[in-house]
Amino acid sequence: MKIIAVIPARYEASRFPAKLMQILGQKTVITTTYQNVLETGLFDEVFVATDSEIIFDEIVKNGGKAVMTGQHETGSDRIAEAVQNIDCDIVINVQGDEPFLKLEPLKQLIEVFYNDENQEISLASLKIKLTEKEEIENPNNVKVITDNNGFALYFSRSVIPFHREISYDVNYFKHIGVYAFRKHALIQFSKLEMKPLEISEKIECIRYLEYGMKIKLIETNFIGVGIDTPEDLEKARKLI
Repeated sequence: MKIIAVIPARYEASRFPAKLMQILGQKTVITTTYQNVLETGLFDEVFVATDSEIIFDEIVKNGGKAVMTGQHETGSDRIAEAVQNIDCDIVINVQGDEPFLKLEPLKQLIEVFYNDENQEISLASLKIKLTEKEEIENPNNVKVITDNNGFALYFSRSVIPFHREISYDVNYFKHIGVYAFRKHALIQFSKLEMKPLEISEKIECIRYLEYGMKIKLIETNFIGVGIDTPEDLEKARKLI
């Protein structure tokens, strides 16, 4: 299989505008993410897909690959445009605001498709266990619930599942926004109309569920910092 990684990058993020151009250590957030993905050595090609000339120039001047796209509501739609004419089988979507992603979780996502003999999985992604009440209740943390085989049942910014039976312990999982797509499923996704649940939650992978596609979740112990707010940026600076 030919496997590529694409980093969708939007300059005007709604919660934290220009976050990808903030300095993290000695480099911008987007350059840090790009170089970390490239250094895994897992991919036939790595590039940034953006509608921002500022981000495009930032990547190119640092020796990276970038492509310009039109404006899109979701990162997956942006990637679909970017890869439409690229010969590949699997597309890994690494969020531009996840600069500390490591090699092992990416390898786990790729393995999903080597083990998918019936080719029934459209998308694979990551989840990590949440234990702190504040983190579980934080709407910036997208929670996910899965069936016994690890297939997603639903994603939400609300607390899911609701812990009504307090005598029974329940696990909570945060969805980490790293996706691995079959290319044809990604192209199909971009042509599908947004449905009410996706619009309400503003979680793009809900679109797959609303149209009956299968999403496989892999549990990881990787703890990174997704940069959604200025406070997250400060956490990332301390980590680096």
